[in-house]
Amino acid sequence: MKELFKTNDPTLISFASALLKAEEIICFSLDTHMSVLEGSIGIMPCRVMVSNDDYFLACIILRDNDFELSENR
Repeated sequence: MKELFKTNDPTLISFASALLKAEEIICFSLDTHMSVLEGSIGIMPCRVMVSNDDYFLACIILRDNDFELSENR
């Protein structure tokens, strides 16, 4: 699994998920429950992850839609 980006904005996670799902790329949102537990005050960002095999294509799709991605990990 590789991290695409971190965010406190749930609309960005939904938008990224929709874009990737349209291209048949499965993504996962991690730390979502931690964000809810801390009261959604923005301390703990959620991470959007994809499999290693889908990482390159997912980066292209999201960059084409003006997402700022995490550094290559």
